[in-house]
Amino acid sequence: MTQPEATVPDRVGVLGGGRMGGGIAHAFLLAGARVTVVERDEPAAAAARERIERSIDASLARGHDGDGAALRAALTVTADPTVFTDAALVIEAVPEALDLKLDALRLIEGQVASTATIASNTSSIPLGQLAGALAHPARFIGLHFFNPVPASSLIEVVVCAQTDPDLPETARSWVRALGKTPITVADAPGFASSRLGVALALEAIRMVEQGVAAPEDIDLALELGYRHPTGPLRTTDIVGLDVRLGIAEQLQRDLGDHFAPPQLLRDMVAAGKLGRKSGQGFYAWPDSHTPTS
Repeated sequence: MTQPEATVPDRVGVLGGGRMGGGIAHAFLLAGARVTVVERDEPAAAAARERIERSIDASLARGHDGDGAALRAALTVTADPTVFTDAALVIEAVPEALDLKLDALRLIEGQVASTATIASNTSSIPLGQLAGALAHPARFIGLHFFNPVPASSLIEVVVCAQTDPDLPETARSWVRALGKTPITVADAPGFASSRLGVALALEAIRMVEQGVAAPEDIDLALELGYRHPTGPLRTTDIVGLDVRLGIAEQLQRDLGDHFAPPQLLRDMVAAGKLGRKSGQGFYAWPDSHTPTS
């Protein structure tokens, strides 16, 4: 089969402008798309625009090709979802909660054209469960981006039973156009990356809880012993302890108690120690910026 040309849609929408949604918008802007981000209200939209523009400036400062003024002109950030009407692809990037994602998908489907693709950035919720929110689920697919999106080279293309058979290859072409590598996975709990990553992170947290070693030494064991670029505890800080907890709880429900979150993880989340975004997790992050959504 001939692969489709690796190009992104001309107009892309993102519902949710937090750390993940902003990163997704950033990636599509740099690939040449016009991007519209919709946030919950105007203050959140203003904060999302500032965050995305700051991220773009950092990419340009690192030598990425592009014109800052043109990239800003290609970005719209608003609280009005009717702007999705001309988007060929809209990606929901709201927090990892089933009810929020179902509402987000219904909102998107109510605005987009019949030919538009709707994607979810979910990292653990079964896609078939989300597809139930849509009247036309054949155009629905998972595009699981990784944090931080601009620096990550991987995107999971998640295919559920309702997905049109031709859509996965089109989605893979979009991923390649972003300069990233697609892997295709079936609609299984946690897909591939979350299931593996969370299993490793939970065991590392249990080791801290049991006093086996300090977080720095546990991470070094994986970084130096197994050539992981970042250890599981530092990665958990970057992802967010609250995000890890939510995914672990979902996987526990779907796959069993070997994904039960350690009490230490629950206690740290309850104390507001969420990792980089709060300034403190398993490590201190003194220069962190707390996202607004």
